[in-house]
Amino acid sequence: MSTIQVRQENSDDIRAIDVVHLSAFEGDTEVALVDSLRSSSGFISDLSLVAEFNGRIVGHVLLTKVRLLKGNESKDVLALAPMAVVPSQSHRGIGSELIQAVVEKAKKLGYKGIVVAGHPEFYQRFGFETAAKWGLDTNLTVSNDLVTAMELEDKCFEGGGNIIYPALFDCVY
Repeated sequence: MSTIQVRQENSDDIRAIDVVHLSAFEGDTEVALVDSLRSSSGFISDLSLVAEFNGRIVGHVLLTKVRLLKGNESKDVLALAPMAVVPSQSHRGIGSELIQAVVEKAKKLGYKGIVVAGHPEFYQRFGFETAAKWGLDTNLTVSNDLVTAMELEDKCFEGGGNIIYPALFDCVY
């Protein structure tokens, strides 16, 4: 029986990661986003993971730094985007494996919280909760109902604030 292997991406994986996003999103917007994020100051190579199944890359997830502004305070948190699985391989638990692995790795690296815009019903299965619970807002043009967050450290989001995504995300949201 084949198993899913989750590991950090490497430079040899870039084309396969592009194919994952092209097939999952049926366009190249997310491919361009991943490429832009890789060369941004918010990129964390340890938090760009691929999933292999039967020896081929079938999934990818990326966490990058975004800013949480609370009054005069500003701190780094993580944004989960994008996450994709090749459609022909969906329903094998690949997305779940990627999410669990990247959350665990972010905790080990000492990050305090993660936000994600989109598919709240999917992410809530992993412990993400509505961003409104903490009074969080974003600069994205999406309904706040679609934004969920997870504290990796207690009280990370206490008091709310505004999550500032870099302009690189404007092409998607």
